[in-house]
Amino acid sequence: MSEPNVLQPVAPWPASDLPGHRLHFDESQPLLLDSGEKLAPFTLAYQTYGALNGDKSNAIVVCHALTGDQFAAEDHPITGKPGWWSSMIGPGKPIDTDRYFVICINVIGGCIGSTGPREIDPRTGKPYGMKFPVITIPDMVRAQMRVVDHYGIDQIFCAIGGSMGGMQVLEMATRYSERVFAAAPIATAAYHTAQNIAFHEVGRQAVMADPDWCGGDYALYGKTPRRGLAVARMAAHITYLSEAALHRKFGRSLQDRKNITYGFEADFQVESYLRHQGSTFVKRFDANSYLYITRAMDYFDLAAEHGGVLARAFEGVKTRFCLVSFTSDWLFPTSESRALVHAANAAATPVSFVEIESDKGHDAFLLDEPEFHRIISGFLDGAAVYRGLRRR
Repeated sequence: MSEPNVLQPVAPWPASDLPGHRLHFDESQPLLLDSGEKLAPFTLAYQTYGALNGDKSNAIVVCHALTGDQFAAEDHPITGKPGWWSSMIGPGKPIDTDRYFVICINVIGGCIGSTGPREIDPRTGKPYGMKFPVITIPDMVRAQMRVVDHYGIDQIFCAIGGSMGGMQVLEMATRYSERVFAAAPIATAAYHTAQNIAFHEVGRQAVMADPDWCGGDYALYGKTPRRGLAVARMAAHITYLSEAALHRKFGRSLQDRKNITYGFEADFQVESYLRHQGSTFVKRFDANSYLYITRAMDYFDLAAEHGGVLARAFEGVKTRFCLVSFTSDWLFPTSESRALVHAANAAATPVSFVEIESDKGHDAFLLDEPEFHRIISGFLDGAAVYRGLRRR
């Protein structure tokens, strides 16, 4: 396939058209990556909610999951849907914006304003594509700390996030422990299991097998690997749910008909639901970003730099932790949260833990779970009292 002479639009949502804040770093301020490469120039897109107090002691960094972004508590500019954590962030909510200053940053390697594979490589004038350097969870966190520094915040009051966001929280709180007073890693783990890596590999192969992927250069040809990315999303979405939740919502109900068709259309409601999830996902997410971010999750291993001994990652860490898991989460089961708790206990790091009864699967932290909301609200209130953080 020959390369066209004229570049096509990279995506239907130019980053410059998205609302919110951006920090730009030029060639003199490179981001040193775990791979040994340097990323420069680069941009970080983020949103804030609430107001920073006088002594800058009320900042909460919210870390998003794999398919999330910085629009945590407002209508999304691309989909028009409510922010992914609108139930948690806002006035009077568990993360109370009348009390806290919330920062949510689109991860490096993403596709909603922060520099990632869909952006233009200044060395070539073309989209990075697969020439974008491989990034890791520590790389994401190093970038996030640039935003924290921009606001002159010496110590983050709390870092909080679920799934991949929880991995970022763990990295932030252990690597920058003096700068993180409290941390709430939710539905997460110290590393990705072989099963989780396997699920991600199926998704990546689905993307790369799509003829429209074009070796990652689909933007040059005005194409998008929609079918492959949709299949990747469908497969991943199954892992975010539980069998009980799927059965309760769909069972074996047929889709808008009384009889089966004896064909391969979406006979069952669950099939139609998954196809809808896939088709809507490709409208807001970049396929190459999906490859890069899933790879970053696969590479994450909190114990790797400590001889494989997880407790050593918590040595000297004074951050106050609250870990949360959900009984029906088989993607990041409770046993993995308990391993983190045991490691923190072994290092005398202050930690509390709760397993919440829920049949909603891994996605429970994104849904209406009153007990989860009470737990986070109580943890933040207690940490605020201990920190001496007054209400505005």
